[in-house]
Amino acid sequence: MKPFIDRSEIIGVLHGFNPWWSAKPVPIPLFRRLAFEACRNYLNNLQLKRAVLLSGPRRVGKTTVLQQMALAMVNEGIDAKSILYLSLDHPLLKLLSLREILSLYHEAVYPADRPAVLLLDEIQYAAQWETEIKLMVDHQPQYRILATGSASVVHREKLAESGVGRWITVPIPTLSFFEFVQIRQEVPAGMAPNLRVNDLFRFGAGDLISLAEKLRPLQPLFHRYLLVGGFPETALQENIDLCQRLLREDVVERVLKRDMTALFGVRNINELEKLFIYLCLNSGGILAQRACAQALETTTATVANHLALLEQANLIYRLPPSGLGGKKVLKARHKYYLVDAALRNAVLLRGEEILSRPEEMGTIVETTVLRHLYAYYYRDTPEISYWRDTATQKEVDIIVKSPAYVLPFEVKYKESPSLDADSGLGIYCRSEKPSQAYLVTKREVDFGTAQLAGVPTRLLKIPAFILCYLIGQSERLLWK
Repeated sequence: MKPFIDRSEIIGVLHGFNPWWSAKPVPIPLFRRLAFEACRNYLNNLQLKRAVLLSGPRRVGKTTVLQQMALAMVNEGIDAKSILYLSLDHPLLKLLSLREILSLYHEAVYPADRPAVLLLDEIQYAAQWETEIKLMVDHQPQYRILATGSASVVHREKLAESGVGRWITVPIPTLSFFEFVQIRQEVPAGMAPNLRVNDLFRFGAGDLISLAEKLRPLQPLFHRYLLVGGFPETALQENIDLCQRLLREDVVERVLKRDMTALFGVRNINELEKLFIYLCLNSGGILAQRACAQALETTTATVANHLALLEQANLIYRLPPSGLGGKKVLKARHKYYLVDAALRNAVLLRGEEILSRPEEMGTIVETTVLRHLYAYYYRDTPEISYWRDTATQKEVDIIVKSPAYVLPFEVKYKESPSLDADSGLGIYCRSEKPSQAYLVTKREVDFGTAQLAGVPTRLLKIPAFILCYLIGQSERLLWK
């Protein structure tokens, strides 16, 4: 124990973090993220000899999931003192190792030889946490461990070295549109709770019209979702300016100015901020690193390094190009998207006026569709990419590919989206022959199945708000 730290101070912090030890009320939201059920299933599986890592961006509800887990276990009759929650970015706790904190907990609160649940928030701030967790998983089976980290899989290289076979990761992205509707308690009436997007290929025209009527009230909510984003705190706020300020301060600035310095040792924060603004201005576009470096007056190596850090910090998605026939693309140039379109709106101070700007809305909706596809298909570990024909420059926005399926998605968020055999989607489907493909549209009237001449693929034209809602609903079914 460090001599200048009073033992009673640390124990006081532990009691403050764990009010259920003394049966004090804990004011936490009733709404549960989809990740809650996944984490509970893993923790309840006593045959699973692994720690569970809940990983995602800041302000998406990771801490709330841990607190909800603690209260659920107490309500199930588990000894309240056997449940230890720690926020490891607390100034006092950062002065101690995880082993020292646990030693104090067992001396003052709960015996060391009995089963305990460790809920470790912001684990990346604990010194040598990878080694400590490895040793606990291997040699102290009395612990069940659920940890959170804002940095993506919290230093993947370190986790790969020390944590093979010791961790199972549960992603917690920003709210899906389905969750956004749930948290606002504006669920449409008469919806089949088990309906999935691919079920729509079997629907007749009348069934699709009926579904569109049921989901019509969601369209203005979808516009709201695009503006304020998938963060629980902003979902219930009506003031868009306040929402955007919260996103800038709590998500963007805290990650760029605190996490990047503390976790990754970034020294030149100004260059990182300039790159992030560049990505906001060019979200969804192909990024040429040399051109980007020239625009930002820095080196290509710096741009490449900072892009990797922004991806690890759960601020951006990287989309590689895909070749036809499974061929790799030489001189691959990636596309970059923000993990939530509302971050772009917040940084660039875009308000409701963007709803009438088709080009900007196309980028925002494409970003939102990509977020839903990443979350839904995560457990299949697919390759998610884009495709572009070098001769014609025609492209397909998003391709989700695994050994079991190939699913192309083209986003045409405009009044009269065109679809023909010579479009990027048509060319790709004629060559690769996927069984299904999606054209993501704006209006209800552009909702239905179609087939192009000479193309075997069945196409579904589907409004973006319906697609995102049903993907979110399907994601809930996966974790049950």
